[in-house]
Amino acid sequence: MKKIKFPTAQTILIIIAALTMLLTWIIPTGKYDTLTYNKENDSFIITTPEGTETIAATQENLEQRNIKISIAKFKNEDIRKPINIPDTYKKIDAKPQTIVDFIESPIKGIIEAADIIFLVLIIGGLVGIMNTTGAFNAGINWLALKLKGKEYLLIIFVTLLIALGGTTFGLAEETIAFYPILIPVFLAARYDAMVALASIYLGSSIGTMFSTVNPFSTIIASNAAGINWTTGIEGRIIALILGTLICIIYIIWYANKVKKDPSKSVIFEENQVILEHYQSLEQTVLQLNAKLKLIVFIFIMAFVVMIYGVSLLGWWFVEMSSVFLVAAVLIGFIARIKESEFVNSFINGAAELLGVALIIGIARGVSVIMEEGFISDTLLYHASQFTSGMNEIVFVNSMLITYGGLSFFIPSSSGMAVLTMPIMAPLADSFGLGREVIVNAYQYGMGLFAFINPTGLILASLAMINVGYNKWLKFVMPLVFLLLLYTILILTLSVYL
Repeated sequence: MKKIKFPTAQTILIIIAALTMLLTWIIPTGKYDTLTYNKENDSFIITTPEGTETIAATQENLEQRNIKISIAKFKNEDIRKPINIPDTYKKIDAKPQTIVDFIESPIKGIIEAADIIFLVLIIGGLVGIMNTTGAFNAGINWLALKLKGKEYLLIIFVTLLIALGGTTFGLAEETIAFYPILIPVFLAARYDAMVALASIYLGSSIGTMFSTVNPFSTIIASNAAGINWTTGIEGRIIALILGTLICIIYIIWYANKVKKDPSKSVIFEENQVILEHYQSLEQTVLQLNAKLKLIVFIFIMAFVVMIYGVSLLGWWFVEMSSVFLVAAVLIGFIARIKESEFVNSFINGAAELLGVALIIGIARGVSVIMEEGFISDTLLYHASQFTSGMNEIVFVNSMLITYGGLSFFIPSSSGMAVLTMPIMAPLADSFGLGREVIVNAYQYGMGLFAFINPTGLILASLAMINVGYNKWLKFVMPLVFLLLLYTILILTLSVYL
């Protein structure tokens, strides 16, 4: 019999979408009332299954609805999305998703994720231009020679830097931009592509898991929980440092093992194809002359400008895409690439990442099915009910598992925060715990499951090196179990501190 191959990322997501469609026929349909702040007339809009109602934006109206959030959080636009109102869950008429909805979901997902998809394609175009100039290979070869004998520094530096971006401004989707740059560097350092993937993806995941000042998780979740975002920050900083250290040690352990014996690589069968695709050191070494140095500088500065804009100027995908498009044009001008060659190189580079873009859209389509099937709130309601009668330790760790499970259905950290915190945070009061414990459980649960969540970014990241999801699970599951034990320990300690 022929060896059965593990399905591609696209197929896995289509299967998940089909199973989610079936869940909309099984799980009872329900909805919480939601509250949205309208800045134009300084009012709250209450949305119920029966319709909408406008009320004055006052602290009293929030407290009457058991929403323990300062009115200033809405007026300062710290909370912009609709939030669920506690104790308002009610069953509504079922809306099971049909075969037609299932077929349409990837298209709707691609439309909803158009901003990040265009970012990915433009990055691909930029990389295509870089390859045409020859600056990529020259820079990679130069760096590999500089790191000779100290390749482990590459792992430490990349993982730390990306973890810092994750914990401060939620560096996640943006890491897609780093794979075409860094994978050849890791290959030139005689590591396999899994080491590059791990340094980037695990760095981002551990950083966002232990977010400290991340506006898309820590701050928005704390605001929705009705507490100051600095509450509990000391514990999160300690957890971040130790968690990042665990990840770095794990990656270096694997990297050294593969370097000594390449057959130990979990992607040993794919290594040769990956090497040929990304071009290894055995190629002709190019001289990194002044023009190529300028091109590499512009390329690197595009990412510096992107990070600055996202973290300090409030940029998002349109601005990020524009930066990379301008960088591509500048590099083409400096390298004196002919107009027709520039267009062809850009299109070919974008085509290389088309599969990644489709994965992102299909994953978003799974969320579309859940939203239109109205099952997310039902899952949230029952998750909030099963904690009654628990002791404090079981409670906080059940919240960890609960948030990990919910993140499969709601992979957006900001979306999870505004939807769940008004419901979950008050549960801490009945156990005599600070609400920051729920914020931590939310971050740790979502972050830990993000290591393997197929509706998150991992499948798109794996597509960058053309490696199967099963190989990633083989590599990362020991680390996931280790981090699970670590997270349970720090949540348990938080009950007593």
